[in-house]
This record gives sequence, structure tokens and C-alpha cells, in this order.
Amino acid sequence: QVQLVESGGGLVQPGGSLRLSCAARGRIFSDSGWVWYRQAPGKERELVAVFPNGRSANNADSVKGRFAISRDNSKNIVYLQMSSLKPDDTAVYYCNTYPNRVSWGQGTQVTVSS
Repeated sequence: QVQLVESGGGLVQPGGSLRLSCAARGRIFSDSGWVWYRQAPGKERELVAVFPNGRSANNADSVKGRFAISRDNSKNIVYLQMSSLKPDDTAVYYCNTYPNRVSWGQGTQVTVSS
């Protein structure tokens, strides 16, 4: 099976930027897309950005214009470039394949605070 390992999170000031990475350990199908979720305290896990393979990425309204999902040519790494970060972006961020998800990884904590 596939293991997903997220990294790149940390503490950042409002208005700052972070680039999250997700590495897939094991085989994934090259036609799989990617998706990023996040879960903040007291909130449901929400979809942040989806990148269907061979199609344009689509972001949630809350992050549109600030976040960008991309994929390495190796097909085994997906990124989430985050800019103009807000305190409400504080959450644990998770990646997965799309539309057929594999087991969730540990996620990476993003904390936006002064």
C-alpha cells in the first residue's frame, strides 16, 4: 500500500508563506490526481485544493488566489504553496490521492500567528 508523508508545516506570521510537500512512498497510479485537506480545531475536515490529473486545479473559496497545488513530474510528490496566510489557515494539513483515496498520513501542522 501507499504511505503518505506530509512535511513543510510550521509557525508563520500572518501574511507569510509556506510550501507544503507530500511524498508518496510506494506505487501510485500515474493517472491519479491529488487533493489537500485541512482540519482546524472545532471544524470539520475541509477540502482545500484538488488537482485532478490532466485537469486544472480547483481551490476552495477560502483559499482561492492564495494557495496553489502542484505536482512533481515524478508523480510521487504533490505541493501546496501557501501565500498571504491568515490565522484562520491554522490547521493540520493532509494530502491524498484523488478521486480514490489511500490511507491518510500524519498531516503537517500549520500555525499562523503573530
